[in-house]
Amino acid sequence: MRVLLTGSSGWLGRFLAPALRAAGHTVTGLDVVPGPETHVLGSVASRAVVERAMGLGVDAVIHSAALHKPDIARYPVSAFVDVNVTGTLNLLEAARAAGHDRFVMTSTTSLMISEAIRREDASEAVWLDESTGPLAPRNIYGVTKLAAEGLCRLYAKDHGLACMVLRTSRFFPEDDDTPTGANEENLKAIELLHRRLTVEDAAAAHVLALEKAPDLGFGLYLLSAPPPFARSDAAALKRDAAALIRERFPDAEALFAARGWHFPTSLGRVYDPALAEQQLGFRCRTDFAAVLQALRDEAPMPFAHDPAISRPWR
Repeated sequence: MRVLLTGSSGWLGRFLAPALRAAGHTVTGLDVVPGPETHVLGSVASRAVVERAMGLGVDAVIHSAALHKPDIARYPVSAFVDVNVTGTLNLLEAARAAGHDRFVMTSTTSLMISEAIRREDASEAVWLDESTGPLAPRNIYGVTKLAAEGLCRLYAKDHGLACMVLRTSRFFPEDDDTPTGANEENLKAIELLHRRLTVEDAAAAHVLALEKAPDLGFGLYLLSAPPPFARSDAAALKRDAAALIRERFPDAEALFAARGWHFPTSLGRVYDPALAEQQLGFRCRTDFAAVLQALRDEAPMPFAHDPAISRPWR
């Protein structure tokens, strides 16, 4: 299959393009900046750029291009609407006009996080899945990604274009754009308990969604490493997460201590990817158990951590 991949110079695109080729697809990359996987330079906000890319011969679209949360400090609100909303509409309309039977869009769990969830006001951990709502995104990034999801749903309903929307949890390699002063590698390791996946797993999910889209019609799936907790653990996770983690991983605290790492005492939210496993047949290969095994083996962490990574759009 000939796939148009938007955001091909981005972090996900660097892994997704090779994964698509390994699955037997050819890839045309579209991005605003050059990169080894990018063939068409320009913005998805431009209908002319989208049509030029589609004219190269495309059977399906994977749309991973977006302005993200860190871009809020660099771009006006209108730019987020142009790229995240109008750009998605341009691609959907081009795919519909070309008679495509599948469309995959990268979304974000960030749009599920209200200010109250972010502050962790609740007395127990908030359990987040595809049924969570009503949604109240706390910034323009979340607002525009939610709108883009709505466009995908609309085109699936009104035009029969099978659309897969993948709400990915965190997989960025750099430090959090909201500094905490904590060891960032330590934080990423903890996040694999409840709010992170690897970029390799994110790429694999997109390839699978491309394959399954025509059979599913429309699908919205949260992607994250499977948490070693149940919804019934929510109160205990907020009150004493360390006890639950020790129960499931008896040597975890000692392994963290040997590395000089902080051991989590409270978790305020958990992302549940069960629906993706049930309907899409996708489960992340890398989880918190893989972190502990790397610590036991004194091996590199099974996730990317690079505080000095050079983003092409910065």
